[in-house]
Amino acid sequence: MFGEKGLIQVYTGDGKGKTTAALGLALRAAGRGAKIAFVQFMKGSPVYGEIVSLAMLPCVTHVRTGRTQCIFKGDETEEDFAEARRGLKLAAEFMSSGEYDLVVLDEINVAVDFGLLTADDVAAALDKKAEGTEVVLTGRNAPREFIDRAALVTEMREVKHPYRDGVQARAGVEF
Repeated sequence: MFGEKGLIQVYTGDGKGKTTAALGLALRAAGRGAKIAFVQFMKGSPVYGEIVSLAMLPCVTHVRTGRTQCIFKGDETEEDFAEARRGLKLAAEFMSSGEYDLVVLDEINVAVDFGLLTADDVAAALDKKAEGTEVVLTGRNAPREFIDRAALVTEMREVKHPYRDGVQARAGVEF
C-alpha cells in the first residue's frame, strides 16, 4: 500500500499532537483503503474521543490497554505491566502478520519510559515487522532505539498551551 517497504515513524516531544497526528495518518490511510491496527498503551479509560471515531472505520482494529485510571511514574501496578505486555504481544502480531498496512503503537514511548516495557522488547517486535507494514510510535521521551530505527521522527514542541492559563483538558480537543 505505502510502497514496497513500510517505514517506521516516531512522534515524540512535550508538545500536544502526537496521538492526533497518528489518528490523522490513520484517517488518511483509511481513505486509501488501508487496513489499520491502532494499539493504545496506558489508555484503558473509556473517555477518549477517538474510541468512538475509530469504531466508525471498518478497516481499523482498535485495541486499548491499561487501567481506567491515570497512572503516575513510580506508582505502576502489576496490572499496568500485564496490560502493557498484552498490548505489545498484540502489536507484535499485527506488525509481523503482513495483514496490516499501518500499525500505530500509541503512547508506546511512555510505556517504555515508565518501565512497563523495555525498549529492547519493543525493538525486537519492530525488527520482525512485515516488510510492507508502516509503523508509528507515539509518546513523550522516545528512546534512542526507536529513533535510530525510524525513517521519520517528528518532535512536537510546546510553545504555548492553555493549561498554563488554567484551562483544563477539553473533551474532543485533548481527549
